[in-house]
Amino acid sequence: MRLNFTKNMLLDLVYPKRCPICGQPAPFGSGICPECRRRLPIIETKRCGKCGKPVEDFEKLCPDCAKGEHLYDRGLGIYMYDETMRRAISELKYKGRREYGEVFGELVCENARSELMYWKPDCLIPIPLHPQRARERGYNQAEVIAHAISEKSGIPTRTDILIRTMETDRMKELSAKDRTNNMIRAFSAAGDCRGLRRVVLIDDIYTTGATIDAASAVLRSAGIDEIYFLAVCIGGGFMVSY
Repeated sequence: MRLNFTKNMLLDLVYPKRCPICGQPAPFGSGICPECRRRLPIIETKRCGKCGKPVEDFEKLCPDCAKGEHLYDRGLGIYMYDETMRRAISELKYKGRREYGEVFGELVCENARSELMYWKPDCLIPIPLHPQRARERGYNQAEVIAHAISEKSGIPTRTDILIRTMETDRMKELSAKDRTNNMIRAFSAAGDCRGLRRVVLIDDIYTTGATIDAASAVLRSAGIDEIYFLAVCIGGGFMVSY
């Protein structure tokens, strides 16, 4: 542990981490500028009792969750997916800023500490990328985020439980219905789930829940009783289709 700490200090000195918000070198020992941290769009209003999206004071569920059933038990994203976070997540996913995932994982753990203590998960399961996309990107951003949460919380990360079996279309421009259809048969269970009762799925962004639902369906079939999710960001819009 001491060697890792010393190694990380030396790396910070030689290759200082860049702040995911402003892109400038972050203060030594931190991955984000104090000023930029204060700019993060954390959700402080009432949240949906299922997915954690912001809702009005009189609402228990957001329109999406009120309309249909999700296959997970509960979850939340920490920050609103606004323009600031959209730019940071894009840099993480498409421009090689792996360290942004480490910073966001630490922030997720810090802000979801009470949920993790209440859920008592056996492990964290990052949403997997298809192997081809992972090779192109060089890493899976959800896995980077999950490992950072694991390091701060002590909850193990399992990357052998869930695999991506299909390379799905990019979800950005799809409707809610198309997102759901896009994710059908996208995952399968690969590892031994014996002894796992409660798990937390980890992803960078939650919008309609299609990805989390598809992963949850596989995990339910594998015998896991309680499934939660944590995401760095969550969309504020609703994609119900009546």
